[in-house]
Amino acid sequence: VQLVEHGGELVQPGESLRLSCSASGFTFRLSGMLWVRQAPGKGLEWVSAIDSAGTTFYGDSVKGRFTISRDNAKNTLYLQMNSLKIEDTAHYYCATGTFNARGPLSIKARGQGTQVTVST
Repeated sequence: VQLVEHGGELVQPGESLRLSCSASGFTFRLSGMLWVRQAPGKGLEWVSAIDSAGTTFYGDSVKGRFTISRDNAKNTLYLQMNSLKIEDTAHYYCATGTFNARGPLSIKARGQGTQVTVST
């Protein structure tokens, strides 16, 4: 399993950013996919998830601002992040695993992550 995230950068509050995750080594179209993040000095926080049917789930802190999507033809997962806040600053990881509407149940594999910094 290989997951490679792209797209992290320094942005200002209120701006938008789109992360992508290229997946290989497993059957992407049949797999549940997640985004999780880790801010400096904090634990992993669930951001969003999408199942193989395209049903999406979001953590309370990003609901209404972030959108997860997937392109099974390209084996790619996306996270569109709008109205970014300083508290969204974190290392963002793409992962495959199981989850329900309340968050992840298990993580099978995770990428190396990409840094998103929101700052004035």
